[in-house]
Amino acid sequence: MGSVEPVLDVRNVTKVYEGFTLRDVSFSLPQGYIMGLIGHNGAGKTTLLSLILNLVRLDAGEISVFGLDHRREEVAVRSRIGVVHEVPTFFSSLSVERAAAVVARFYPTWDEAGFREVVGEFGLAPNKKLGRLSQGMRTRFALAVALSHRAELLLLDEPSSGLDPAFRRDLLERLSGIIEGGRTSVLFSTHITSDLDRIADFVTFLRQGRLVFSTTREEVLERWFLVKGAPDLLSEATSSLFAGVVTGEYGFTGLTEKLPELRSQVAEGSMIVERATLEDVVFYTGRSGKEGMKLHGHSS
Repeated sequence: MGSVEPVLDVRNVTKVYEGFTLRDVSFSLPQGYIMGLIGHNGAGKTTLLSLILNLVRLDAGEISVFGLDHRREEVAVRSRIGVVHEVPTFFSSLSVERAAAVVARFYPTWDEAGFREVVGEFGLAPNKKLGRLSQGMRTRFALAVALSHRAELLLLDEPSSGLDPAFRRDLLERLSGIIEGGRTSVLFSTHITSDLDRIADFVTFLRQGRLVFSTTREEVLERWFLVKGAPDLLSEATSSLFAGVVTGEYGFTGLTEKLPELRSQVAEGSMIVERATLEDVVFYTGRSGKEGMKLHGHSS
């Protein structure tokens, strides 16, 4: 990416709550790319997005958006950001059309014709009150607003959780199309990691308030492997090479990024090796013993 200034730069960010700390998180998002933000519920994803939007105050670190300090230049920054929360909250007593008119005043780049077109595509009735919409339809409204003021950075907090599969696919295709011009960037927080398999250029993984990694999706998929084998392969030496292990009645499944070291200690043919998916990386990291064995495939 050369010396191009990132759209979003998070440096050593820390936020302390009672019972939870987001600690020393750093990553950057280049212009014109999609970054997936992954991790279990409670990992700190929503806290991080709230910090970027200056909805809560940093305890330490720095955040710059478009090269601007996110606190000192908050108004300028927010006018160029589109936001979609997991459970969108808008003026429930207003219609789709009236609520959009209120929101439009805050954005000098508002495109009314574009909004009406997107509302039609999304199947939103302009005269229907927001409080009467389902969660999925409220999410569609939030997306329509975010797309209609030509946001240069989209912050999406679990936007697809209330959407049906067909619209989720449409959303992913639309996000891919948005970034093709190179002007818009997307930070997409989601627990549906299969969505990111299709569109993410970068992946940032939080676990219990700490950064596990922030890198390209390709590097994640090339670096991490699932290893399956008999329980007796888990010696003290080999166990240290796994980022997480789940054991079952007949063997274990472990996640590793140290496959060459593991192969040097284990006889060829005594283990099965597969490339890990993003879901695997989130699920297995930090696990030990038998915990969660039955949850795989349903929890990420």
